[in-house]
Amino acid sequence: MKKINVKKGEILQSSGDLNSCVYQVVSGLLRSYTIDEKGKEHIFMFAPENWTIADSQPKEKPCDLFIDALEDSVVVVLNKDIERESQNSAAFIKRIAVLQNRVIMLMSFSAIRKYEHFEETYPEIIQRVTQKMIASYLGITPEALSKVKNERQKNRNNNFIS
Repeated sequence: MKKINVKKGEILQSSGDLNSCVYQVVSGLLRSYTIDEKGKEHIFMFAPENWTIADSQPKEKPCDLFIDALEDSVVVVLNKDIERESQNSAAFIKRIAVLQNRVIMLMSFSAIRKYEHFEETYPEIIQRVTQKMIASYLGITPEALSKVKNERQKNRNNNFIS
């Protein structure tokens, strides 16, 4: 276990790397993402303070995800160790729950509900990431996200007037 300082924009892990690690965010903000064959980024997960982020591949296999810093961050770097992971069951269960909810959200939620889910999952980072990144995470276009936000604002205003 070692603690490192990571600068904004620094890549901790690239897709295809072997011996990928587990990163516990002490301060700052990380994200994991993939890049498709057209060069488009698809954000898999954000990791603000007190979150853990990693690629699910075993350490001896090439990882699927890039992990980089969206802000200057302090991160604890851990080697992948299934025994240690299983002993920290609370964090492991939280990570599984977040990922399960994300899959369900992507499969079945409307764009508005996807955005609401994002707000519920990451309330502390909504002002810390770009709208383009939020749209990527939600699997919608930035234009669709703008429409969702405008529609929600209209609904709030109508409810306030009523």
